[in-house]
Amino acid sequence: MKNGSIWFCRIAVGLLFIFSGLIKANDPLGFSYKLEEYFEVFHLTALNNLALSMAIVLCALEMILGFALLIGARAIKVVWGLLLLIIFFGFLTFYSAFFKVVQTCGCFGDAIPLTPWESFGKDMVLLLLVLVLFRNRKTIKPLLSAKAGDRAIVAATVLALGFGLYTYNFLPVVDFLPYKVGANILEEMKTPPGAKPDEFEITYTLVNKKTKDSKKITDKEYIKSGIWKDTNWQVQGTPESRLVKKGFEPKIRDLNIQDAQGNDYNQELLSTPFYSLVIVAYDLSKTDQDAVAKANALAANLIQNYNTRVIFLTANAPEQAQQFAKEHKLVSELFYADGVPLKTMVRSNPGIMLLKNGTVVNKWHYHNMPKYEDLVKNYLSK
Repeated sequence: MKNGSIWFCRIAVGLLFIFSGLIKANDPLGFSYKLEEYFEVFHLTALNNLALSMAIVLCALEMILGFALLIGARAIKVVWGLLLLIIFFGFLTFYSAFFKVVQTCGCFGDAIPLTPWESFGKDMVLLLLVLVLFRNRKTIKPLLSAKAGDRAIVAATVLALGFGLYTYNFLPVVDFLPYKVGANILEEMKTPPGAKPDEFEITYTLVNKKTKDSKKITDKEYIKSGIWKDTNWQVQGTPESRLVKKGFEPKIRDLNIQDAQGNDYNQELLSTPFYSLVIVAYDLSKTDQDAVAKANALAANLIQNYNTRVIFLTANAPEQAQQFAKEHKLVSELFYADGVPLKTMVRSNPGIMLLKNGTVVNKWHYHNMPKYEDLVKNYLSK
């Protein structure tokens, strides 16, 4: 029975760590954004430049430790690594939940969004399983010889790091983001009729003018009790609002495409029945200059030969963007949006999106930017 319990913990922990690392390694750039949020909370913004490297390595470490546990290689060191890692994750999720700072921990990337308390609960269950393994670490038997186990770990390391590097350079293998291929952006922004909004509870602090007594009361109690009719009781300070029940939330809720004057262009740009090319460069100071030149050449051909509307989207201020456009002789129209949705649109700076009727037909990292001939053959000529 004891051996069966150890095997259960071994398989559960190993598979969960592999799954967690794999999901995040599918989108290491997105995970690096989450790390930057934690760096800001702990005043470690000097580490922001290392966020991407840390994201790739941390995802790989989860997969490697999980795999090593399953095959029983270097069991004592692996279990120590798992224990330290889960304690570290548990601290982060508890801190996020208790102090309400980072509201999505990114444990399973965008595939399975968890609240901080859900993440903390998951980490505590994992911690219990890891503690069972830690207590019995010397009894974990390897499935392979020591030499073969080491070779398997080296192979797993190469694959884990290679996967993270591949998805960073060529977009996620599976896109869990709301701007994935096939998604209609305008539809993802809508709230269906009858959808329930967020439900909040308001708490008032009341002070009695005569007795100077004070008490806290919720908005429902305030109305039901009729205390509002008593002029001796007055609301003091700012009422406190607490989310009681989460309502419907559209997948895309923060996209607002504007021109330099602040005019809204969401409807116009996302409802055209023709193909349009969107070049997304959320931060012009970090964008790849050679890729911008190639995208601009592609845009020029599409505009000249197919009268395709080409949009250049950035989060930079209009003055900076216009100066950038002048320096690089951009032929596309300049529009602006917040950096958060632009980072979500395509994990590349710059990235390319092909839209039609507001639907994402395809998108590309600048490392595998489509050729003009391929766009014509696969899309425009049909």
